[in-house]
Amino acid sequence: MKIGNVETKNNVFLAPMAGITDLPFRLICKENGAGLVYSEMVSSKALLYGDEKTKLLLNTCEKERPLAVQIFGSDEEAISYAAKYVSSFADIVDINMGCPAPKVVKNGDGSRLLLDLEKVEKIVRAAVSSSLVPVTVKMRTGWDQENIVAVEAAKIVERAGASAITIHGRTRSQYYSGQADWNIIKEVKKSVKIPVIGNGDLRSTADIKKAFDTTGVDAVMIGRAAFGNPWIFRENYTPSNEERLATILKHLELEIKEKGEFIAIREMRKHIAAYTKKLPNSSAFRSEINKLDSEKDVEKCLKEYFKTL
Repeated sequence: MKIGNVETKNNVFLAPMAGITDLPFRLICKENGAGLVYSEMVSSKALLYGDEKTKLLLNTCEKERPLAVQIFGSDEEAISYAAKYVSSFADIVDINMGCPAPKVVKNGDGSRLLLDLEKVEKIVRAAVSSSLVPVTVKMRTGWDQENIVAVEAAKIVERAGASAITIHGRTRSQYYSGQADWNIIKEVKKSVKIPVIGNGDLRSTADIKKAFDTTGVDAVMIGRAAFGNPWIFRENYTPSNEERLATILKHLELEIKEKGEFIAIREMRKHIAAYTKKLPNSSAFRSEINKLDSEKDVEKCLKEYFKTL
């Protein structure tokens, strides 16, 4: 499909996830067939103020293209600066209007923007006017059940110049509980001409197929279901234990290359837990591997565990 002038290989995408979708994980998902990958969200104000830690989240490479970089904020100057800054290396700039985290919404950012649709329009216009690449928006259906604004917000976002919109079928008050409402996503698809990407509760090939068949969305975005399972981007695919181990070891190697051994080993603990979640005796294995802090010891522990399967 096309988003502005960007063509993707397919229409099953990896969602942006804070603390998860760093460069190594994006590369693993790309290798397994993700049509488009998104960075972790980065603060537009942090970029405006030149924060070096934030810039580290923006490491990229040719292998993962096309890449969407997600920014968040509610200050027009900061959004304008951030859009221009990341568009110098990203293929798409995505604006987060869906994050439900209290530390984000207390500043008026993320899903809090859905309570101020005038601000939504100003933010999108600021980004579009500064960006060198297509601008997209990811949002929820609304703040709560009394404030379902997805259709109205989608029309505003389209009018302001965005090239696509992603709807996560939950309100902010739901966080990640309950069920995603794909009927609202379907209504959004009917209401705008720009591509609509659906997100929420896609855990299998059957879920993905149903989403396309029942809503007519242009693409789907997979978030939590890809954590520990990058093979979800392959149709009806279950990896062998050998492939699972090889993927974990590759992921570990990429993390070390990206962040150094000390940080990478600690970052990988959550990933290894997700990769091995439903395997036999995995809880005992995880408590053991979480005590280790060298690449050599982690590799040895992984190989010994997989031999038992």
